[in-house]
Amino acid sequence: MNHVPILLAALLSLPALAAQQPTLYGRYELIELPELGQTLKAKMDTGAMTASLSAKDIQRFERDGEDWVRFRLAVDGAEQRVHEHPLVRIAEIKTRSEELAGQPLKTAAASQRPVIELPVCLGEEQRTIEVNLTDRSTFNYPLLIGASALRDFGAAVNPAERYTRERPQC
Repeated sequence: MNHVPILLAALLSLPALAAQQPTLYGRYELIELPELGQTLKAKMDTGAMTASLSAKDIQRFERDGEDWVRFRLAVDGAEQRVHEHPLVRIAEIKTRSEELAGQPLKTAAASQRPVIELPVCLGEEQRTIEVNLTDRSTFNYPLLIGASALRDFGAAVNPAERYTRERPQC
């Protein structure tokens, strides 16, 4: 039996397999939000579906017949600037308090949150992802990157690592 064609096919498929390998990041990374002028510490959370950004004074309004949302970032030094973005949808999110600093685990509850699209920079890659807005000021990380955004980035998370990249460079 001639194994040369099989070996040749296997060798030719190696670059395709390498291209399919996800980029590995740590459990915590720095993420740049170019439209908002911020670089934030983020928790990479494969257990959450969507990304979540710490915001306050969240108000829905209408502009030219379209739904929009206005908010301020709930992060130190960024509270004064008001941001306005088109509303993509309202998401129903199960909230968990296990991320709260020093707090015991509480049962899950559901909340409705406005969702916007934001360009985000992770390492040297930039993608536009959906981000829900909620006040995360009692959490350790103002930005949570969920499984959907991780998939968009072709990313995997090594929970034993932290801050595997320098500051984002998009």
